[in-house]
Amino acid sequence: MNQQTVKNPETPFAETPQLNDRDILNDALSTEKYLCSSYETAMHEASHDALYQLIFAQLRDTSKQQRSFYDLLFTHGWYVLTPTTSQEIQQAVQQYQGYKQQLQ
Repeated sequence: MNQQTVKNPETPFAETPQLNDRDILNDALSTEKYLCSSYETAMHEASHDALYQLIFAQLRDTSKQQRSFYDLLFTHGWYVLTPTTSQEIQQAVQQYQGYKQQLQ
């Protein structure tokens, strides 16, 4: 497993029992992810095209806001990414190809 990480220098934050900027942004990001998932489900189950379009617009706006929160967290070094090696990607592809074959 690759142990390298991709991150920016971490912006200091107050480590107190009260919510700090990092906590608030993490909570907002989680909320936006949940809303995107919920809007997507509602959109696919909408029985009327006008309702579908309205929910789709909300999903698009919510997705943009979710990305903004992600960008802020990443910029401040509070969201860390772990790169994946080509070997790990190939293993995942093989695993899911096996699942696909089982379903056929």
